[in-house]
Amino acid sequence: MRFFSLRQTSRAVLLSMAGLTLALSANAATVKPAAAQASTSAAQSSVDRLTPANSTDGIIALVNENAILKSELVDAIEQTQARAKTAGEPIANSAQLQSEVLNALILRELQLSMVKRAGLSADEAEINQRLGQIAQAEGLNSIAALQQRLDAAQPGSYANLRAKLIEEASIQALQQRQITRRVRISEQDIDAFLASPEAKRLNQSEYQTIHVRVPYIDDYSRLSAAQREEALKVAQALRTRLLEPNVNVAEAVAASQGSYPIPLQGGDMGFHKAASLPTELSSKITKLDVGTVSEPLLTPEGIDIIKLADKKASNTMLIPQWHTRHILVKVDDLQTDALAEQKINDLYEQLRGGADFASLASTYSDDPGSAGRGGDLDWVSEEDMVGPFEATMKNTAVGDYSAPFKTQFGWHILKVDGKRDQDISEQYRRNMARQALYQRLAPQAQEDWLQELRAGAYIQILG
Repeated sequence: MRFFSLRQTSRAVLLSMAGLTLALSANAATVKPAAAQASTSAAQSSVDRLTPANSTDGIIALVNENAILKSELVDAIEQTQARAKTAGEPIANSAQLQSEVLNALILRELQLSMVKRAGLSADEAEINQRLGQIAQAEGLNSIAALQQRLDAAQPGSYANLRAKLIEEASIQALQQRQITRRVRISEQDIDAFLASPEAKRLNQSEYQTIHVRVPYIDDYSRLSAAQREEALKVAQALRTRLLEPNVNVAEAVAASQGSYPIPLQGGDMGFHKAASLPTELSSKITKLDVGTVSEPLLTPEGIDIIKLADKKASNTMLIPQWHTRHILVKVDDLQTDALAEQKINDLYEQLRGGADFASLASTYSDDPGSAGRGGDLDWVSEEDMVGPFEATMKNTAVGDYSAPFKTQFGWHILKVDGKRDQDISEQYRRNMARQALYQRLAPQAQEDWLQELRAGAYIQILG
């Protein structure tokens, strides 16, 4: 069983509710500009345990030119408590909870103001995709059905949901922009990471593991010395049996179970790459030789035993690539779709008559990036191009050109000059290393930015 502090629980639940991936730390939650320090402490007793029963609506905080209402705080507290209860971590309406929730609302207001100033807008396709996922989770087959159900229950509910999703996406875009500016990863940083033991997780080898857990009889903090010893004894007996070559895993687990009151968990987990495993497990597995078994690994939930049954070594990652050219005729304010289609069909007839593809692309293509190179797009990988282009490219034989087709950019004809399988192992490892370093540095960068954002704002807490 896991236990969370009030700060952790309220933070996680509120951020899920509001769609804010803030990852607030204790410092970020308490930083206040000097002008607001006195009013904050003076107001604490008067706003302690604010509820619908003891408050009339009014302003609870001023954030620059905007206000946060008492009713907004009450609603946020109630939603936080409801979600915490659903998660099995009920929390009381205390002064500490109220402070946490109010701080999150303040940071949310500051970020929304920054979103407006920056002119950031959410991607409609992304919002519709999220709404579709919500509809599917509710057992509905369309966004329209979701809208009908929500508005039937309470008029305007769908519009409110969509507005919240737009706010969430906009805030996430803002955070991504701000954090990316602060996280600087050099090629030397990547080299150092790749030389570290952690980089072993980036290899392409696949590991077949036997992973069995001896669960504790009770929460670890309440176990007696005898109960801990009993669990360890079962784990050691299991390890001895798993060391045997060609061992029958099910029989080994059953024989080790004995009179232990909690069923042993796990078994043959099949093949998986180290990168798909939690760091603490992959660091153990990648150090094992085939046929060897780890020492008992103590975790909060039980004692783990891991055997490396087999390994498929692979140091290469091959992906298909196509050497592609194209001719583009744009559809824009100066050229209608009908005129663009007529132009592309004329060019297609010239190709069928023996015209040179590169010459036509150089003369007529509206793609400034490739026209000067005879339409050459160089080597293209999967997902590099938009869907219709990729589908046509894959269905065009090497040395041949396609019939005219349309994308959101206009009308195209493409030609495939070659196809190959390219080893991108080193590129993949460096990209994964960059991503791992970014994930390591981003939380602190985000915390620093949020502190700066609040420190530079005018905030007044009112009683």
